[in-house]
Amino acid sequence: MRSVPRAIRPTVLEAARAFPAVVVTGPRRAGKTTLLRQVFPRATYVLLEDPDVQARARSDPRALLEDLRLPVVFDEIQNVPELLPYIRARIDHAPRKMGQWLFTGSQEAPLMQGVTESMAGRAAILQLLPFSLAETDGVSLLHGGYPEVLARPAGRGLWFSSYIQTYLERDVRAIVNVRDLATFRRFLALLASRHGQILNKTDLAAPLGVSVPTVGDWLHVLEITGQVILVPPYFENFGKRLIKSPKVYLGDSGLACYLLGIATQAELDRSPFLGALFEGHVAAEILKSQINRGRRKELYHFRDQQGLEVDFLFPNGQDGPWMVECKAAKTVQPYMAGPLGSLRRSMGGEAPVRSSVVHRASTTAPPMRALAPGIEALDVRAFVDELNGRSARSSKAGAARRRKPK
Repeated sequence: MRSVPRAIRPTVLEAARAFPAVVVTGPRRAGKTTLLRQVFPRATYVLLEDPDVQARARSDPRALLEDLRLPVVFDEIQNVPELLPYIRARIDHAPRKMGQWLFTGSQEAPLMQGVTESMAGRAAILQLLPFSLAETDGVSLLHGGYPEVLARPAGRGLWFSSYIQTYLERDVRAIVNVRDLATFRRFLALLASRHGQILNKTDLAAPLGVSVPTVGDWLHVLEITGQVILVPPYFENFGKRLIKSPKVYLGDSGLACYLLGIATQAELDRSPFLGALFEGHVAAEILKSQINRGRRKELYHFRDQQGLEVDFLFPNGQDGPWMVECKAAKTVQPYMAGPLGSLRRSMGGEAPVRSSVVHRASTTAPPMRALAPGIEALDVRAFVDELNGRSARSSKAGAARRRKPK
């Protein structure tokens, strides 16, 4: 697969101009190391998974740091958190030198603890997720966005199998004490079957024979390591009794398809999980657009006890919230705008709001069109372009540019 520029690159450069250190976290194999080495090609590179480097860093950290030419990329810093206090001392000695210390880390919880304690105010914290549709048209429901899957789609099954095994054995056990990995694997598969549903920990715990607190701990691990998306309910009350539990999605649709046993596009097209998988794919694209621009992750769902439900709401700059209803169909009908219209009326017109039905792309339908008064239909390609500040009408031209080799 050719080199694909990452959308977060401008944010990384901006952070390097404003902070002495930059930390890039996120799921394993999302492309963190490649990103930093491309953005800072002249930086010294130190792999902290190398046992010899780890031994030297622990036995004589000052000598290691003094021998390095700055800037330096420390890959997988969570393996040697003992280095952080010494790096902090070096930063404090020259506080006006920006962008000299660059870190990647896969295990976000231990890493964040070390950064919070050692480098508060000295480091910008960024998160890198797998590829988004804004970065490459190779991203799809079936394959997801992990770079190695997109580079070799035929080997997706073996890659995801190995990824789960590595993730379980390395990342999960490093954060929480999982005694029975077989049960945890069953938990992942069960979670995939609840993709897009309101989170019910009791419903997850009972079939596995584990406690509800254990399920809570496992979900926490998956969330902080970027494997799961929890979408909380919208916090505004429009005089309705609201459902207050979050919705749960696996962060990568390709991994979700693998856990659900979906191996081909034909199987996906007839799967009962198609709608939920598409919904999760849209959720991931929204979050990627936010974090790639250095913004907070702000994504909510709406559901009241009378059955009114809108898939997603999120801030849209000065234009009020953006409400999104997801439909896996390629043919969009006006009735699909019903929930959006009902919620708009509940808001009373006090704030501007954008309302969109987002659907799978079609080769014949226009990417963007009016569906109902104040409500538009956007195919997912056009929606992603709008999210990232590009006109939907330039969608096809942008896609053609992205397909050209560098």
